[in-house]
Amino acid sequence: MRLHELTYTEGARKSRKRIGRGHGSGHGKTAGKGHKGQNARAGGGVRPGFEGGQLPLFKRLPKRGFTNINHKEYAIVNLETLNRFEDGAEVTAEALLEAGIIKKLHSGVKILGNGKLERKLIVKVAKASKEAVTQIEALGGQIEVI
Repeated sequence: MRLHELTYTEGARKSRKRIGRGHGSGHGKTAGKGHKGQNARAGGGVRPGFEGGQLPLFKRLPKRGFTNINHKEYAIVNLETLNRFEDGAEVTAEALLEAGIIKKLHSGVKILGNGKLERKLIVKVAKASKEAVTQIEALGGQIEVI
């Protein structure tokens, strides 16, 4: 088999319905919309979730949960990813953003204790787990929670 011999499976590609192109198209006169009615009109149809005036499903179901308006979202960084920095380097939120380790600052950066740290670093972040603090200080590094 050669590249020019490849074809699609029968029925895998269906040509689109070209409506409003006259009688010869096979969709003449009403353009496949039937006679009159809401869906036959220009700009007609109903919004998503509309059930003809019946109370829609999303309104019939009970409300659940709670959204805390004061919730803070932190950019999460594991200890093993900090091995990218040189020994004695100062690790801040801006440095992590510049290195491409985090994509967005959110409400700050939180360091988690996953993985093994092999460098002595000066870390300045918004939050850190107990495991992360012990590992950084065990190697002679400093951690400052801003």
